[in-house]
Amino acid sequence: MTMASDELYPYLLDPKLTTQVWGGDELVKLYGKNGDPNARLGESWECWDEDRVRNGTLAGSTVGELRGRLGAQLLGDIDASRIFPVLTKIITAHDWLSVQVHPDDAYAQRVEHQPFGKTECWYVLAAQPDAEIVYGWSRDTSRDEYEARVADGTLGELLRKISVKEGDTVYIPHGLVHAIGPGVTVFETQQASDLTYRMFDYNRLGLDGKPRQLHVEKAADVLDYAQTTSGALRQIDYHFEGLDRTALIADENFIVERVTAVAEPATMATSNRPLILTTLEHAMEVSTAGGSAMLERFQTALIPAAAGRCTVASQGPSAAFMFVTPPASDRQLPARLLAAGVAQADVDAFMAQFRSADASTLAGAPL
Repeated sequence: MTMASDELYPYLLDPKLTTQVWGGDELVKLYGKNGDPNARLGESWECWDEDRVRNGTLAGSTVGELRGRLGAQLLGDIDASRIFPVLTKIITAHDWLSVQVHPDDAYAQRVEHQPFGKTECWYVLAAQPDAEIVYGWSRDTSRDEYEARVADGTLGELLRKISVKEGDTVYIPHGLVHAIGPGVTVFETQQASDLTYRMFDYNRLGLDGKPRQLHVEKAADVLDYAQTTSGALRQIDYHFEGLDRTALIADENFIVERVTAVAEPATMATSNRPLILTTLEHAMEVSTAGGSAMLERFQTALIPAAAGRCTVASQGPSAAFMFVTPPASDRQLPARLLAAGVAQADVDAFMAQFRSADASTLAGAPL
């Protein structure tokens, strides 16, 4: 179905805010979200299937309703009958999140009857000087040892904690035990799933005054028990489409970058994929042939795939923003990096952080 071009504009999204036992007031006071600062808000779901459009001719529609109305115009060749495949959040941790793990797609489909498991990543927006996260095991372990330590309360002895700072990127594949620590704020990109298996929650009560549910056996089914030695990821700075960009993540689920717009407009291609843009500290204007929108700080816009191109321009000297898209192919970001003059060895080292990839034969890959 062909849609009028005035329906292919930047959709400003109204995020869902969630209360959490580990939440605080930062989302309202520091990130400008429209909520109760006393409500212990922990997450702002910036782009997901039930967020509503707040501007233009499709105002009031959810992203899911856009899928039904626009189909390939929104998603390109991604299956429009399934939930929007990427979920982005801003998460502010006032206390430790639960020690947890997520399943892969196969387990989610077989056991939970849901389409997606959950691989995710964090870009650290802010962190206290002593901020830490749980990231994997300190040594190899096993299901038997895990279950015994959960039972006797010594699981913490196996957990590996690492320091994080503003600007770090952390990749969390399915199966990796993890937790965000207090004083850390992240921009999270994940598969569109809320499947979380808690293994330990500090014996605290939920907001309803009851102990929060643990999922010890399901976690045991999906955990990777090998020692974790990696930490914050290597990033690549490059210049492409007139914009300074930092490549952060590139796997089969999403590409994540930090991009800087300047006052002079620059145009980005959609590569027949929806784009998710979230401003950081400063405002910028985003335009397509179908219209334009002003993004204030920490606001999110969804660009439909069929827009073809979108133009960004800061309202001051510069405006950084997060750029997220489901990849058109596993070669998309490597091809872009090589086209921008990044050395082959650097591209290979970057991609090796996520999967085995051969970026040496990339002619014709969409940029």
